[in-house]
Amino acid sequence: MKKSILLFLLGWMALFQASAQNWDINTVKKVNSWEVHNLSRTLSHSGLILPVGVPTAMGVYALIKKDQPLLKEAIYIGTSVIEALSITMAMKYTFDRQRPYQKYPDLIHPVSTEPDPSFPSGHTAAALSLATSLSITYPKWYVIAPSAVWACGVGFSRINQGVHYPSDVLAGAAIGVGCAFANIYINRWLNKLLFK
Repeated sequence: MKKSILLFLLGWMALFQASAQNWDINTVKKVNSWEVHNLSRTLSHSGLILPVGVPTAMGVYALIKKDQPLLKEAIYIGTSVIEALSITMAMKYTFDRQRPYQKYPDLIHPVSTEPDPSFPSGHTAAALSLATSLSITYPKWYVIAPSAVWACGVGFSRINQGVHYPSDVLAGAAIGVGCAFANIYINRWLNKLLFK
C-alpha cells in the first residue's frame, strides 16, 4: 500500500513538473515575441546599474555631508543588494540551469546573450532588493509605486529578451524582497559594529 501511494505521488509530481516547465517555456516564447526589445534592453541594463549606483551615490553624498543617518540608509540598501546578488550567483552555479535561448534555440530568439546559468534572475533580485529596501526606508507612495513598477519592468525585460524563464524571475524577486526584509535585522548588528 505504501509503495502504491509513493508511486502515485511521484507520478503526480512528475506530471506537475512537466506542466510547470511547459508553462515556463510557453510564457517565454510568447513574451519573447513581443516587439518591445529596445525598452527591454534599457530596463535590463538599469537592473544592475541602479542597484549599484543608488546606494553608492547615497553613501558618497552622506560621507561628503557627514550625514550619518543617510550613510546608515545607504549601507542598508547597498548591503541588501549585495546579499541578493551573492545568493543568486551561488544558486545559479548550484542549479546550473540553461537559459531559454540555449535550451530552445528553435523557439526563443535572444535579444542578448548571457554567460552564466539562468536560475534565478540576478537582475530581478537586485532590482527588487533595491525597490523593497527603498520602499522600507522611504515609505511614501512616490517612492514605492515607481520603484515597484521599475523592478517589475526589469523582471519582464529579462523574459522578453529570452534570457530567463518566469520561474527564474519569480525566484529572483523572492530573493530580492527577502534580502531587503532580512537586512533590516542584519543591519541593526552592522550599525552597532560600524557606528558604535
